Amino acid sequence: MNRKMIGKLLGFLLLLECLFLLPPALISAADGEGEALRAIFTTMALSAAGGLLLYSLCRNAEKSFYAREGFLIVSLGWIVLSAVGALPFWLSGEIPHYVDAVFEVISGFTTTGASILTNVEAMSRGLLFWRSFTHWLGGMGILVFLLAVVPMGKGGYSVHLLRAESPGPSVSKLVPRMRQTAAILYLIYIALTVLDVLFLLFGGMSLFDSLCTAFGTAGTGGFGVRNDSIAGYSPYIQTVCTVFMALFGVNFSIYFLLLVGRFRQALLNEELGVYLGIMLGAMAIITVDIVPLYGGSIRWALHDAAFTVSSIMTTTGFATADFDLWPQLSRTILVVLMVVGACAGSTGGGIKCARLLLLCKTLTARVRQILHPRSVNLIRIEGHPVNEETIQGVNTYMTAYCAIGVVSFLILSLDDLSLETNLTAMLACLNNIGPGLDMVGPTSNYAHFSDLSKIVLMLDMLLGRLEIFPLLIMLSPRAWKRAS
Repeated sequence: MNRKMIGKLLGFLLLLECLFLLPPALISAADGEGEALRAIFTTMALSAAGGLLLYSLCRNAEKSFYAREGFLIVSLGWIVLSAVGALPFWLSGEIPHYVDAVFEVISGFTTTGASILTNVEAMSRGLLFWRSFTHWLGGMGILVFLLAVVPMGKGGYSVHLLRAESPGPSVSKLVPRMRQTAAILYLIYIALTVLDVLFLLFGGMSLFDSLCTAFGTAGTGGFGVRNDSIAGYSPYIQTVCTVFMALFGVNFSIYFLLLVGRFRQALLNEELGVYLGIMLGAMAIITVDIVPLYGGSIRWALHDAAFTVSSIMTTTGFATADFDLWPQLSRTILVVLMVVGACAGSTGGGIKCARLLLLCKTLTARVRQILHPRSVNLIRIEGHPVNEETIQGVNTYMTAYCAIGVVSFLILSLDDLSLETNLTAMLACLNNIGPGLDMVGPTSNYAHFSDLSKIVLMLDMLLGRLEIFPLLIMLSPRAWKRAS
């Protein structure tokens, strides 16, 4: 095991976090937020000192590392960044309980959007910016950013970091070099974010609100800067968010194909068809179901249905209406969308449309095999056969997903809250959504859970964002042995 490379890259991540804290520090300085500024500067100093110490101790590390180290670097990186990133909230006293502060930051980095705050607008602007900025950093992945800016050396070892952090059943290169792939992904991510900010500014939103809202939209996170999320903004702003949430739920390789002129391949993508089909179908059914609540106005029913479906399916978590008050059919559809999620290779969570597509095709092939034992039933995606390793990986993921969900749900039940609260809280955190139903609905928060439940939900957020296996590997004693 290349332990020094793990330490060296963790050092790089802490130095990056120190750099990422600079914008909120400047905002707090400009607004004269003394306590917040001191807390941010203290965190920056600790982050820089820890990063320099790790880098100096491990600077002579061998450049080669493999899948095991990749999983460990990703898991430890997210945990360390969250533990340090929570310090400004705790040291400033704006979130007095450290467990709550870590919960808020993990929810930010994993783009979950579940919050323990009861009054968001009371928070200082510097820390409010940092809270939303964590969404943007976690959306594409902090390790992907590291790959884009830090040379990893030759040998293709960086693929192990990208595969450990990127969501979806498989990860492929857009171009031959993995560092170029990471850079392309981030350039597309930045371009879409800037475009989102411009549309929001055009609608009269302030620069601060536009940036924070765009961070939540791009990262599909959902932290708002107002207590009512997006409900208080104009219909134009809400429509812009609806469109961009849906765009950020698309596999970013589709945008790359469009950029290089491969329009047919991009537009005929099977996963994209499943994603759009489910989203548009859910919007239509919910619109019809909630029209009576809107006095028969199809326009406003469609407006809120489209926003909510886009928000839930992309696992963003913004809200314009209290969907917990909608009819049972609509609420049930939203719970299903929580599980389905967005596309692989997007910033969205959930099990991903790619896995759903593979599961359906595997089931169909199995039925055909039973009916015609001598037939050969290859599973194909985009006309190409899917290898057995990918299919087995999807099946293993779903097994682990169900097991983790059941265990988490049982532990949450110790708080003696309603079944609907506990179940949707688990689904909302494991699928990185944020709001659920009942006591964790869009107008509520997670403050009423015990510390044990919050820790379980934090683990669910990390497991959901990192697609389970990196964290499970980190918890395995065998992963830390020097010999495989």
